[in-house]
Amino acid sequence: MILTADGLVKTFPGVRALDGATLSLAAGSVHALLGENGAGKSTLVKILTGVYRPDAGRITFDGTETHFAGPLDALRAGIGVVHQERNLIPEFTVAENVVLHHLPSRFGLVRRGRLRAEAVRCLDLLDLDLDPDAPVSSLSVAQAQLVEIAKALSVDSRVLLLDEPTASLTGDEAARLFAIVRKLTATGHAVVLVSHKLEEVFAVADTVTVLRDGRSVAEAQPLSGYTRDQVVDLMVGRAYASVELQPRTVDQSATPALAVRDVSTASGHRGVSLQVAPGEILGLYGLVGAGRTELAKALLGLDRILGGDVLVHGRPARIRGVGDALRRYKMGYVTENRKEEGLFLEQPITRNIGVTIWRRLTRAGLIPDGAERRMVEEYSAALGIRAASPRQLAGQLSGGNQQKVSLAKWLAAECDILIVDEPTVGIDVRTKAAFHEIISTLASQGMAILLISSDLPEVVTLADRIAVMADFTVRGDLVNSHDYDRVSQAVIRLIHATGEHPDPGGPGGAPAAAGAASQGSTS
Repeated sequence: MILTADGLVKTFPGVRALDGATLSLAAGSVHALLGENGAGKSTLVKILTGVYRPDAGRITFDGTETHFAGPLDALRAGIGVVHQERNLIPEFTVAENVVLHHLPSRFGLVRRGRLRAEAVRCLDLLDLDLDPDAPVSSLSVAQAQLVEIAKALSVDSRVLLLDEPTASLTGDEAARLFAIVRKLTATGHAVVLVSHKLEEVFAVADTVTVLRDGRSVAEAQPLSGYTRDQVVDLMVGRAYASVELQPRTVDQSATPALAVRDVSTASGHRGVSLQVAPGEILGLYGLVGAGRTELAKALLGLDRILGGDVLVHGRPARIRGVGDALRRYKMGYVTENRKEEGLFLEQPITRNIGVTIWRRLTRAGLIPDGAERRMVEEYSAALGIRAASPRQLAGQLSGGNQQKVSLAKWLAAECDILIVDEPTVGIDVRTKAAFHEIISTLASQGMAILLISSDLPEVVTLADRIAVMADFTVRGDLVNSHDYDRVSQAVIRLIHATGEHPDPGGPGGAPAAAGAASQGSTS
């Protein structure tokens, strides 16, 4: 084994994140590290990369017991990591980012020729045809992800940890990434894949370790010995039953809660029209770069609308920002970028959920602690938020629990309209099913929901109608029959008209599963 971790323990205030976890990695293999949000995966990765030091246990690398003083120490030892949130400097060039941790210098000056040559070597390892002098800000999401891998390889990493590497990639881009992963393992690298997309895991991984409540319940086992359901059962701890969504009937004759009429924006939208009825989920589907998130931000006043009309409950709306959208139009926005836009990571859960209703909670200029605590307890119970206490910092929560807190603040505000952007990226199968149930229930209670997702099975699971975007326009919409094969073909036809060639499934073209939730709603 190139690397083993044995009996790792890590405790934070009120939380035992790892409780004797083990991991064994063989050279030349892809090892899947699986578990629900909060199972300890991120903590284990951070220990392996020197971010945290374990309270107990040991790490053996190349047969020698090792303790890393920090991330740079782990990187120099040969352990590279590609985080879900990219760590590139947009203003720097591709070459500068690739060799950032070991800039070639002489007499205190960077040797530009050596820097560029080393970057080209790393890019060539991955067959990347990128201009090393281009700024990272000019790259696509997929290109930036591959530059992250080149950066990890620039220090001759023998172990490469990939944390949700395809969260922002299309099926074709993911397939290319995994082809590169296979090329790396063929040259003796050990790759650890942390992913909630089980279809990808089964397509590329050789062995698997499953964490549950900080313990390894399956350790370095051949993945071929498990079915998808068996892996889910290991993650959850019991036989897992999928969520049955309640059927809904949407009154399409009612005045739309939100209507967009022939809208053009400064981002490049032209002639965009769509509408969402009260109690309806409109799925807004498209590939990365289709303009979906940009449209949402324009509707919320974060980008200029150059022409056309936005109507809220039949009346013209001029929205000047997220706060204005909430106060005047009871419209909320769950952003896809929860860490940078959706949460105050250094503030407790109480402040994050209460931020939309501080005026309502304030008494004599102060917010009573009891009022905040009761509010957190209410939404923690309703959404299943797992935390040590209401005072726990949002940045200490798992990704799924962070997303629940991001949603809870808009539920507290009692919105009529909710725009939800990529609600289940990077969260586990059970949390994903819970989110599907929450979103469906909110619609059943009369909320109008605009669901933005690049996960077509998720859209087919939840939406009453689907609007398809490409090239910053709406190419058409269709009533959702909840028959994945039929809907996916209809969506492909709409996007093909623009010359794009999507793969709405997983790597290799196989349709991705629709999460753990069943396809149960009707319109």
